Amino acid sequence: MSNYFEILCGVAALLIAVYYYATSTFDFWKNRGVVGPRPLPYIGNIKEILFARKSLADYTREIYIAYKNEPMVGLYSRRSPVLLLRDPKLIKNVLITDFPNFTGRGTIINEKVEPLSANLFFLEEERWRPLRNHLSPMFSSGKLREMFHLIVECSQYLEKYLEENVGRTGIIECQALAAKYTTDVIGSCAFGIERSALENENSEFHKISREVFAVNLRNFLQQKLKEFVPMLYNLLALLPPQNFVLAFMKLVSETMKYRRENNIARPDFMKLLMDLQKNPDKLQNIEFTDTMLTAQLGIFFAAGFVAPSMAISNALYELALNQDVQDKLREEIEEFCGKNNGELKFDDIKKMKYLDKVFKETLRMHSASSVLRRRAQSNYTFNDTKVSIPKGMMVWIPLYGIHYDPNIYPNPKKFDPERFNEDAVAARHRMHYLPFGDGPRNCIGGRFAVYQTRVGLITILRNYKIDICDKTIIPYKINPYSMLPVPKGTYLKMTKIPRECKVVS
Repeated sequence: MSNYFEILCGVAALLIAVYYYATSTFDFWKNRGVVGPRPLPYIGNIKEILFARKSLADYTREIYIAYKNEPMVGLYSRRSPVLLLRDPKLIKNVLITDFPNFTGRGTIINEKVEPLSANLFFLEEERWRPLRNHLSPMFSSGKLREMFHLIVECSQYLEKYLEENVGRTGIIECQALAAKYTTDVIGSCAFGIERSALENENSEFHKISREVFAVNLRNFLQQKLKEFVPMLYNLLALLPPQNFVLAFMKLVSETMKYRRENNIARPDFMKLLMDLQKNPDKLQNIEFTDTMLTAQLGIFFAAGFVAPSMAISNALYELALNQDVQDKLREEIEEFCGKNNGELKFDDIKKMKYLDKVFKETLRMHSASSVLRRRAQSNYTFNDTKVSIPKGMMVWIPLYGIHYDPNIYPNPKKFDPERFNEDAVAARHRMHYLPFGDGPRNCIGGRFAVYQTRVGLITILRNYKIDICDKTIIPYKINPYSMLPVPKGTYLKMTKIPRECKVVS
């Protein structure tokens, strides 16, 4: 009998120890006077995200609204404390004023699990800063002007594709359509590969683009483990890299070899990176290997086709629901297409004020990121508060919470481009619109995304009227299994409109 009692005591002691371990950090925010939802043992506050019951965008938006009178909210990602910021002054401190203390995104870089993870988006400060300094000129206005004709060529093939593929019903899945166009743009501007996705759906380049952010079990588990269970994530190093990663690395390697052997120079991202590789002293002793070069092309490729394709398909979705906005935008497109002998030039893109408003309102409602993440580089105390956080603490800036705050954007679920007229923009705090982030670590390719997105929208809207159809999902619902805040599909109806306007450089 005593043996059974000893066993029960041992089991009880073990359970108590496990419970203590699972909850031992849960007084962190209480001790600092920061409020937040009650965490669950071991899981913290991420149950709904971890099990894909809600997207990160929807969850952080709900938390932001629930604690509307608080400058910050204390959360737990499993056992780890995470601080969600609401106050724009505190957000500005993190992104801009005290940026040297928040240079990192806190993302795990494991090149065995993800060979292309050592890229500009994820790198720690030591390698990020010199690399960013030398890559920024790649996205200057001058470089964009040089590459504008490449974007134009892709838009012309998009127009041809639509002519051949908008059938009798006219129903198109717009995410897939936009992804083909943006894949071709980034393929041309980064790699010198022309018309692969729109002309050949079975091309290697298009296969890679389909797999990068595909909603499948491995991508889902890899992302969840990386974000919430890093110890298990590292075990994925026992598995070979995903096929699309190997295919991408092979494609880049063969392209670079061909260019070197044939002395080919083309005004694209690959050339600029290869030139940088020839001058290693510029990178302050960073070993800029072919793999690291490939990693930079990988993030340009992913960001260059995913975010703009999301912006195009989401804009078309909102325009289908708001025909008055669509008509007004088409009038502006016709006005500019009627100038310069029917040619729309590089400088005209910036002059199209209503297109600018539509684009910005689209990104307000449908940002490509759910949150901006920053990690404290050292112990830090927030200005005008008594709240201190230790080195290594993660800070979340909830874009969907800010962009859907009814006190900032009245009736936030309404698509209203006039939110971005000059007076309205001047009246808002700078930190209340962050689709590309802000500060030194903002999106390096933001301007490139703007131009390729707007040219794509012009090409579609000058030729087609966009409507909802029976397959259109209303209201818009984010797919919780996706790594990005996207719906399960964006089906819309396109009806041909005769147009003579063309886009040229």
